[in-house]
Amino acid sequence: MSEFLTIGEPIGLFASQDADQSLVDATHFEKFLAGAEVNVSVGVSRLGHSAEYVTRLGSDPLGGFISKQLEMNHIGTHYIDTTDEYWTAFQMKQRVTKGDPGIFYYRRNSAAAHFQKSILDNIDFDGIKLVHLSGIFPAISDTALDAFKYLIGLIQSHPTVRTTFDPNLRPQLWASKEKMVTTINALAAEANIILPGVNEGEILMGSRDPEKIADFYLNNGDRTDTVIVKVGSKGAFIKTKDGKSSMVTGYHVNKVVDTVGAGDGFAVGVITGLLEGLSIEDAAKRGNAIGSLAVQAPGDNDGYPTREELDAYQNEQD
Repeated sequence: MSEFLTIGEPIGLFASQDADQSLVDATHFEKFLAGAEVNVSVGVSRLGHSAEYVTRLGSDPLGGFISKQLEMNHIGTHYIDTTDEYWTAFQMKQRVTKGDPGIFYYRRNSAAAHFQKSILDNIDFDGIKLVHLSGIFPAISDTALDAFKYLIGLIQSHPTVRTTFDPNLRPQLWASKEKMVTTINALAAEANIILPGVNEGEILMGSRDPEKIADFYLNNGDRTDTVIVKVGSKGAFIKTKDGKSSMVTGYHVNKVVDTVGAGDGFAVGVITGLLEGLSIEDAAKRGNAIGSLAVQAPGDNDGYPTREELDAYQNEQD
């Protein structure tokens, strides 16, 4: 039995190796396992927690690569379907040291975009403590969005299971900004803990102020009891339904290698902290630590630590 579960679209990532060079000019690439939700699964597993991943892959070399990578990272594959009809998604990503990278997706009409929600009926929720949800999977197709909503209904029929939700905005996957904002905010209202960033707050509710973002989501739905707003290098702002708030400072980084994966690393810290019974402040502090480690390594999840590495890093930094 796994204590953690998520659903998403894992991707074969071809990342350029020369920093701050456009994808047009880049000629050297390395292949990685990627995808926001799979990043979180890798991080959760690396810290010693059992994880299960739900998706659909194509019967192609990239699907085989992803399956092997999941097994190598000790991530459960009981709820992964494989099809000959559609292909496994992949992407090309620019390596950047500041800001957001250039990303080119090849995921339209992919296997995950044709995910069959009947697979979700096979999920055994016994032992599952937390499900992580992201705004990316429902963006890839109407079929995926329908399955995502169906999964939310299944989760809510098991009241002991907690949910985290990361907006993870990908405007290029949505038909319009209006549809993205409306859909993401409606899905967020179904989660217990929401993990937006200040940039996402500005897009989704019109403010970069962490407390205003937190208030918006705390009042957006009855199920939400905690909002943790990511404030970049400054750390994270926490506010709960009872009105309590706090700021957890971030970790200093001397050299940024790749900014992608920091937000997912933050989610790893929060999720594993909660699974271990840490306070929400200590869980967010762990999230800050893993996020800072993520930006110091290439690939989306290469910088996520083992238990020993995390303890050593936090002890050194603190």
